[in-house]
Amino acid sequence: MEVGVRLIGLILRLLNFLLAPVFWLRSRDSRRLPKLKNPLLMKSATDIAAAIRDGDVSSEKVVRAYIERIQEVNIYLNAVVDERYRAALEDAKTVDRQIADARQAGTFDELVADKPLLGVPFTVKESCSVAGLSNAVGCLENAGSRATTDGGAVRLVRAAGAIPLLVSNTPELCLGWETTNLLRGTTNNPYDLNRTPGGSSGGESALLASGASCFSVASDIAGSIRVPAAFCGLFGHKPTPGVVPIVGHIPTLRDPRYGSLLAVGPLTRHAADLPLLLAALTPPHSQHTLRLQDPVDVKDIKVHFMLESSKSPALLPVERRIRESIVRAAKYLQKQGATLREEKFEDLEDSVEISVSVFFSMKDIPNMLQDPTNPKQNKSLALEVAKCALGAGRRSLQGLGFSLLARNRLFIPRPRREAYRRKAERLKEQLVRTLGSDGVLLYPVFSGLAHRHGQVYVRAAGVMYSMVFNVLGAPATAVPVGFYNGLPISIQVIAAPFQDRLCLAVARELEKGFGGWKPPN
Repeated sequence: MEVGVRLIGLILRLLNFLLAPVFWLRSRDSRRLPKLKNPLLMKSATDIAAAIRDGDVSSEKVVRAYIERIQEVNIYLNAVVDERYRAALEDAKTVDRQIADARQAGTFDELVADKPLLGVPFTVKESCSVAGLSNAVGCLENAGSRATTDGGAVRLVRAAGAIPLLVSNTPELCLGWETTNLLRGTTNNPYDLNRTPGGSSGGESALLASGASCFSVASDIAGSIRVPAAFCGLFGHKPTPGVVPIVGHIPTLRDPRYGSLLAVGPLTRHAADLPLLLAALTPPHSQHTLRLQDPVDVKDIKVHFMLESSKSPALLPVERRIRESIVRAAKYLQKQGATLREEKFEDLEDSVEISVSVFFSMKDIPNMLQDPTNPKQNKSLALEVAKCALGAGRRSLQGLGFSLLARNRLFIPRPRREAYRRKAERLKEQLVRTLGSDGVLLYPVFSGLAHRHGQVYVRAAGVMYSMVFNVLGAPATAVPVGFYNGLPISIQVIAAPFQDRLCLAVARELEKGFGGWKPPN
């Protein structure tokens, strides 16, 4: 571990200990979400789609039920940025008429053949772009801006028949792992309103876990699907990069490496929905590459597991409940016929250095210190932080933190950064060779459970467990496996590139063994 990384880690670990009572004293919101009472809202997207096709329920009824739930819980969550409820209801009525007309005309099979999500409502992370809705992505200078077209992934899901309801909150320009910004404020975790749902897909996770969304379209460049999924007890899949279109995502970088780090993918409450949603998000040629329709027998899977990447005193240890859950999950899969393997990935010990060296080598990461009136001039970081502390800032503290990281790279010397980029290549080669077409790795998503608002600044290193797999281009799924003190416990399932179906199959098996998502209260 680099000296600079070790020093910063030790400082943050000390601050985490010293400030813990402060964060606890600030946790005064004792409210609880209204209980989820409508059984329709408990169903999977797969079952709702089938019920609409079979005529057991109308699309309008489903859409109306979700709108009512959103309005019921959003006053607690602060997750909704912009909505299209009236238009969604009209879309649903159109779907119901199309189904009725097709049945009468004998063309029903043709109608539903390429629309597996016909009439099913969904919600979207603001950064993924829905035509006509806000795409400011928590940035004050973008206030009032709206998407003129759907993002590529949203376009595919709508083509599959689904109906968008809203766009949800993110950190400023998605630069953070806590969903808060100066434009829209802070989003709360539905299991404890004093805690974060994570980021940057925190708005989506908060709504979904509350039963206020059927499924979500989100994005992940450094754990941004998996961390919120873990904090909210959901299934969140980061696909192999390149298989789901990222066009229309905000921010968009010109650096050619951007497309190998960013992935758009699904968040859902039910593991059974993951193959359906990933197929809907994926163009036909990518579906062929992923072989999503090929059956996976858990008995044929080789399971590796690691409880943490490093025992360095400079890093917060992975919480005991997460480590125990990984062991239980591995043993459960073994009982189902999977084979446990011993080989470990020792280079994951340098996940912080690898992730920082690769991520911040991109050329056009948003510069949060750039002066909008004079693009060639940067503002003072110290002055902007001071303004933030006084409530007069124009940039979020998390965004400024990213600028600090981009500037100092955790004090990793320039020659060493190239060495870590080469180490990333070797680690990817080992991952591909070891996991192959039939292996998975069970691993933490984050070092702890959902933390209190503001603690992200002293616990951000926990994202090393997710971010490194963006760098390695591996598919990964966050899977809920239990609760502790009312908070979800999750683990991560990783496979070799283009072996996404293994992650999804293991997620479904673990749902059977551990119960999956459970609504708040």
